[in-house]
Amino acid sequence: MSKRRRHVIAERSMMALGVAAVLLLLLSAWSPGTEAVGSRRRSLLGLLSGRPEAGAASAYSYETAYFPQILDHFVAAESRSFQQRYLVNRQWWKSGGPIFFYTGNEGDITWFCNNTGFVWDIAPRYGAMVVFAEHRYYGESLPFGNDSYKDAAHLSYLTSEQALADFAVLATALRNSIYKTPSSPLIAFGGSYGGMLAAWFRMKYPAIVQGSIAASAPIWWFQGLTPCDSAYLTITRDFSSVNPNCSDNIARSWAAIDRVAKSDLDWIRTTFKLCSPLTPTSVDSFKSWIMDTFFNLAMVDYPYPANFLAPLPAWPINKTCEALATKITEDQELLTALALSLQVYYNSTGSAACFNTSQDATSSLGERGWDFQACTEMVMPMCSEPGPHNMFLAMPWDFAAYSENCYLQFGVTPQEYLVEMEYGGKNISAISNIVFSNGHLDPWSGGGVLESISSSLVAVVIHDGAHHLDLRSATPDDPSDVLAARKLEEQHISQWIKNHSPVHE
Repeated sequence: MSKRRRHVIAERSMMALGVAAVLLLLLSAWSPGTEAVGSRRRSLLGLLSGRPEAGAASAYSYETAYFPQILDHFVAAESRSFQQRYLVNRQWWKSGGPIFFYTGNEGDITWFCNNTGFVWDIAPRYGAMVVFAEHRYYGESLPFGNDSYKDAAHLSYLTSEQALADFAVLATALRNSIYKTPSSPLIAFGGSYGGMLAAWFRMKYPAIVQGSIAASAPIWWFQGLTPCDSAYLTITRDFSSVNPNCSDNIARSWAAIDRVAKSDLDWIRTTFKLCSPLTPTSVDSFKSWIMDTFFNLAMVDYPYPANFLAPLPAWPINKTCEALATKITEDQELLTALALSLQVYYNSTGSAACFNTSQDATSSLGERGWDFQACTEMVMPMCSEPGPHNMFLAMPWDFAAYSENCYLQFGVTPQEYLVEMEYGGKNISAISNIVFSNGHLDPWSGGGVLESISSSLVAVVIHDGAHHLDLRSATPDDPSDVLAARKLEEQHISQWIKNHSPVHE
């Protein structure tokens, strides 16, 4: 999120859109070295995005290619273009075989390629070509190069509609001119914002996309469609199910921070190993940093050690709650336990000397790109109201303050109902061939499709699943319900391929 330079209401309204922002979105909240970096993001699914770790080698082989993409698909006289990056693997594919097409999120496409093992696991069985298409304005697919984020005029071509048209044009070219395989069925895959795009890709371009696997895709997290407090209720349930004392202690900790902060800010800094001094004006930012951490933990509560947002042990919420397992009422004792619990997320390797709660992750171009999307079309309200089922601070959703912040930042005004108008909101029963998967543990599941709408608009809820667990590589530690989810997804993929009637022969 921002560095807390604006009014608290405006700040928390922005935070509501993407607390921990990620994909989530979907960028890593861990910075190699001696200092742990807390992610301070404005975006919602920006937390789900990511960049490949420095020096990390890909577990999968692919060719990197570039496609001359149209800058504006909706203006007939547009002649400008840019290079859209895509990754392709054809080692199992023969002409006419299926194309597995990942709709890129708000980040570097190589990161998503390396974290979507399900596609790679099943591609050999189907003899599929694998394609990971990068989203415009992210990674290397920058329409104006280093000027792509210069101002709102340069950013004005950054929309989900333009991105979907990119995917449609690229997919058509792959079939008809690049690999000359017009009869190949195309199956879209995506997780988080990429999952939303995979679903919308099928909705908007059914002649191109035969079916979509939309994992952890909160397509209904928009104004009037989903209660804005759903994420925090889910996270509280996750922690409480491990140990009710854990969530109760966290709920008491906010007031404890305020009380101790009145007399001993240095004690808090030392106890929490903060890199910078804590001041009266930064206490709210400090508490928001802690909220972000618990949000991230719920997203990546995987059954095995993982490095999706940070190096974490298996079932990290269980580990986090160990320090908070008994009821604690004394303020300093409670905060000492809270500080210890945060070590699970920020210092599992034991190498962090201190934690930086104020560093803003928006230095990445990808982060700024999502901020712009969140300030134009991707207006996804989030709020928090303390109560028996919510361990978090009060955080109202204030669209007016949010809109004002967007105007100050970009000179644009958010269109809070645009996505619902563009993609149908909850009126999607006429659509077919989409599997929506959601993890019961995932904070974003509340904005997903949790019940099947028809025999071809299918919902699967993974009880022991966090954020798009089903798209990750299979492991011996996978819960039985994620195995069942993948089996169901493969059944639908097989049916879509079998039923495919090529438009062009």
